[in-house]
Amino acid sequence: MSFAFRVPVMAVVTAVVLAAGPSGVSGAVEAQARGQAPVAGRGTVKGHIQLMGKLPGNPVIRMGMDPMCAKANAGKLTVQELVVAARDGSLANVFVKLDGTFAPTPVPSEAVTVDQHGCVYSPRVVGVRTGQTLAVKNSDALLHNVHGLSGRNQGFNVGQPLAGMTNQFRLKEEEVLHLKCDVHSWMNAYVGVVSHPYFAVSNTAGTFEIANVPPGTYKIQAWHERYGPLTMSVTVKAGTVATVDFAYTGNEKAPTVDLLVVPSANGLAARLIN
Repeated sequence: MSFAFRVPVMAVVTAVVLAAGPSGVSGAVEAQARGQAPVAGRGTVKGHIQLMGKLPGNPVIRMGMDPMCAKANAGKLTVQELVVAARDGSLANVFVKLDGTFAPTPVPSEAVTVDQHGCVYSPRVVGVRTGQTLAVKNSDALLHNVHGLSGRNQGFNVGQPLAGMTNQFRLKEEEVLHLKCDVHSWMNAYVGVVSHPYFAVSNTAGTFEIANVPPGTYKIQAWHERYGPLTMSVTVKAGTVATVDFAYTGNEKAPTVDLLVVPSANGLAARLIN
């Protein structure tokens, strides 16, 4: 499924170019993967995401549109991180998942947290299991609102006027959920919702790893907010590592979707915990 996003017109354009190397971009997902003890009879999928050609620029965010955001970012140049890539094109913030039928596995009890800090969402891309808690926190001493845009009738829209506030949600349907803030239109994040544990988010080295995969042949999909989905096939064998590398040309069209208007509270598929 593909998803649209709206980004406001902003100031000067600059590139987010990173030195290739490990990063915490996908920290929640990678920590979860690292915490999995190897399971006998399972395999691993590793890969790399590459953006070919010239790296695009990213718009500078005009934090001055909210004086409190400007104060929180004093002395910083903050950009809309649509494309986060190393000089060699290694692409971060790509959500990768396997498609297939899997035996049920326990849903993690730990929440996946997205923070609002310095008037941006962090991390920008995360993955969460269906039924797992998604926590969205406000670390800023100013008003944000957490607006989840869904193509699967599980949207939400809640205000967070105070620092330290956290709202928790449990999503029931697979999709890529778009998080935004209606108060600060430049704030965007994406939540890949999956019914199984076989997913990852690429780090700033452009790499990803999916551990303890049952043997079999699967479709594997990469999804990027600007370049959309790429799909390949991968065969996983017990005790081995299967390698899958994705390459975006840079000419792909941005993903699109008819964004769902958030319905009344009784129609929400997302369960608001607090």
